[in-house]
Amino acid sequence: MTRSLDRTPSSAATLSPPAPAARGEARGERSGNGYVPHVVAWNLTKRCNLECAHCYISAGSWHLASEELSTEECFRVLDEVLEVNPNPMLILTGGEPLVRDDLEAIAERASSRGATVVVGTNGTGLTGERIDSLMAAGIKGVAVSIDSLRSEYHDRFRHGGGALTDTMAAVKRCAERKLDFVIQTTVTTGNRHEIADLANWSATAGAVSFNVYFVVPTGRAELMGGMTPAENDEVLQELVALEQTYRGRMMIRSKCQPQFMRHIIDGDPDSPLLNYETRCPCGVHYVRITPEGKVTPCPYMPVVAGDLMKDSFRTIWQTSEVFSDLRSGRLSGRCGRCEYRDVCGGCRARAYAETGDFLGPDDSCVYEPTGEVPLIVRVQAVAYGQSAPSEMSWSPEARARLDKVPSFVRGVVTARVEKFAIEKGYSNVDIEVMEEVRKSLPVDFSKKLPFFLGRGGTA
Repeated sequence: MTRSLDRTPSSAATLSPPAPAARGEARGERSGNGYVPHVVAWNLTKRCNLECAHCYISAGSWHLASEELSTEECFRVLDEVLEVNPNPMLILTGGEPLVRDDLEAIAERASSRGATVVVGTNGTGLTGERIDSLMAAGIKGVAVSIDSLRSEYHDRFRHGGGALTDTMAAVKRCAERKLDFVIQTTVTTGNRHEIADLANWSATAGAVSFNVYFVVPTGRAELMGGMTPAENDEVLQELVALEQTYRGRMMIRSKCQPQFMRHIIDGDPDSPLLNYETRCPCGVHYVRITPEGKVTPCPYMPVVAGDLMKDSFRTIWQTSEVFSDLRSGRLSGRCGRCEYRDVCGGCRARAYAETGDFLGPDDSCVYEPTGEVPLIVRVQAVAYGQSAPSEMSWSPEARARLDKVPSFVRGVVTARVEKFAIEKGYSNVDIEVMEEVRKSLPVDFSKKLPFFLGRGGTA
């Protein structure tokens, strides 16, 4: 017995998720013999001016540049990634990526060849000059970490005096230059009561998204005591309410805690989060590259799927047994028998960190499957991270613009534009139709669209 998420969206900008893949098939978009790496997180360095308590890569000032890939090696790896997916979302991060003198060169090469490039940074080094330099190199946005509005907490958590003041000043400089930014917060027992205040501060500052990360016990975080499952659940419920409050102005996201979707599915059928492929994406359409060129399913899972100093990115992406296992979707324990396994599935990195089995249960979840609730499946057409067949004629100019859209949103953009054109009685899609769709989106975002729906290229 199954229960379908057959929701009727309340806005033209909302599409519901697709039915799950059959056993053994991909949950993400397929491309030739492999799955598409829509999002590539690249830890360019372990060097960092801070020493954050939860750092999954145990970054710090003592690491050496000689431990990292050279500029030319980065260029080669980048070209190999773009051979597999010409339009990925490329997250350049660290450690602290701003310590690399060649960051702009890497970003420029990627952005000029079709990638949507963003930088993940602690923000302390984002001077006005560096922001200008990054923007000139084609950076479309930055993700900046703020864990508290209290300097005594943030600076202690990040192990850097004055870090909060410097990062807040950097956020202001990004806003002044109209560079999109995301605020990232790692939630713990010490700051969970601040989540609403942090969301409000982020929205007021002009963030396009407020991302709340739940601790995965890896790297230095292996020594941290995480929140209880009940505490995790309380924060998730708060995030559902905050997402409704800021909808159309700023996105609210739960990271490394896909159990968020249980609350969305049961309590908010109009949520734009239903647009997304919500199961843990690691190894399916998300991948991480380490500073020394190893490939892992995600930044929080240190299981090595391959070595780019020995094999090409394509070979690793298409043939790794680690990725094959993750793509099977076959989970064990509570996650394997849970009614929400097709829309949540638990955090695979946390399962590995706590059990040694990345297909095992994620015990940070409070929910206990009983077998009495029907399996939750998804039945509608296209979600972010999936392809959509084109059913209309597109002008060469319109097709060229579509081809510049980041791959993880292209399917949704295709479906949305063609639906709009059909409803308006248009026989084909051209630039004018795409502009009409863009202007009709019921999203404010302070009167401009974020990097993945605006300057990053889309209708």
